[in-house]
Amino acid sequence: MQAGFPGLGTVINVVTIVAGALLGMWVGHRIPERTRSVVTDCLGLTTLLVAGLSAVSVTDSALRDAVGPGVPVLVVLGSLLIGSITGSILRIEERLAGLAGVLHEWTGRRSGAAVQVGAAEEHAARERFIEGWLSASLLFCVGPLAILGSLSDGLGRGIDQLTLKAVLDGFAALAFASSFGVGVLLSAVSVGVVQGLWTVVGVVLGSLLPDAHIAALTATGGLLLVGIGLRLLRIRDVPVGDMLPALLVAPILTQVIVALR
Repeated sequence: MQAGFPGLGTVINVVTIVAGALLGMWVGHRIPERTRSVVTDCLGLTTLLVAGLSAVSVTDSALRDAVGPGVPVLVVLGSLLIGSITGSILRIEERLAGLAGVLHEWTGRRSGAAVQVGAAEEHAARERFIEGWLSASLLFCVGPLAILGSLSDGLGRGIDQLTLKAVLDGFAALAFASSFGVGVLLSAVSVGVVQGLWTVVGVVLGSLLPDAHIAALTATGGLLLVGIGLRLLRIRDVPVGDMLPALLVAPILTQVIVALR
């Protein structure tokens, strides 16, 4: 499907997330806590499935040919280590949580929410907002469809991938919002910004971004999605926010290895 203009795929994606989140918020309070917990578990398992499909890019022939046999795994590992160390020094996870807290307070004032609530209830609502916004934003922005689809849109190759992603994200947003509330709605802003930037990259760079670099980035993003899945399943609170610089490191490290060969 050809786009009428660069970025159309992202616009469609944002609209489906907003629609899904609003519907999820509308029906969420009617769903028992036990059911919402099961929905969250389903999202966690599905996220792990998507993560596996993304991480398998480490076996991509273009990446293997570019850096050499056995090296792609080291590229992903190196990207995660360098990116995570950088992110922890910059306290990205903490800053994202702080930003989410500010957004939560702002949306609370805008919606006219009652201020006479206990400290425990307020803390729980804040944590739920942060988890919903952060998890949904990362899930919607880190996957291969977000990256490759946005690049394809910018390159003028059509919006088929983003159209598929929009449908999937709409259903995911509905499920997320039924458990986490308004934080999921604001993840649409994250999607608009991130995918918009990738679309601009596609427009500016054209076909200059090699397949090997995209494969390294996608595989690294897949492991970040594993972290999100573990968080949703309440297995381990992986600081995925601190690992985000790995997405920038992956293509750079790939280029360094290619240059040294």
